[in-house]
Amino acid sequence: MTGTTVFHHSAVLQWRCLPFAALSANTLYRLLRLRSEVFVVEQACVFLDMDGLDAQCLHVLGEVVDQDGTPHLHASTRLVPPGVAFAEASIGRVVTAPAARGGGIGHALMAESVRLLEQLWGPQPIRIGAQAHLEGFYNRHGFVSDDKPYIEDGIPHLEMIRR
Repeated sequence: MTGTTVFHHSAVLQWRCLPFAALSANTLYRLLRLRSEVFVVEQACVFLDMDGLDAQCLHVLGEVVDQDGTPHLHASTRLVPPGVAFAEASIGRVVTAPAARGGGIGHALMAESVRLLEQLWGPQPIRIGAQAHLEGFYNRHGFVSDDKPYIEDGIPHLEMIRR
């Protein structure tokens, strides 16, 4: 599944949604590098990002392709089928490249992820484990907290659901 979104400064963000087995070695490397850059280095959080769930998920990739055809990964999520991380379907590993922030890419990423999840598995509740300081961001996409805060990898989190 593919699509496009134009975001700040008229860069064209191309969306791809791929099962794990369809990720090329280069794409997988760029994806894991971006997740490490943000979740481990930027957030100063030592944790095992490769948690064994990626192979069961679909991966949403937001890429800008330069003039020579080289893709640059700007944003990604993984779509988690119901019964894998939670009873409900889930969107996880929500990440945007630091250099791409500020023009609405995070909101485009979440809107595209919800759209793709519903296209794949039909309209249904979606549960996420969100960093608590991003509650307002996820509220804008229809998610509401339905749990008490908890600590995961030293960071306050909330379970949120979109019905």
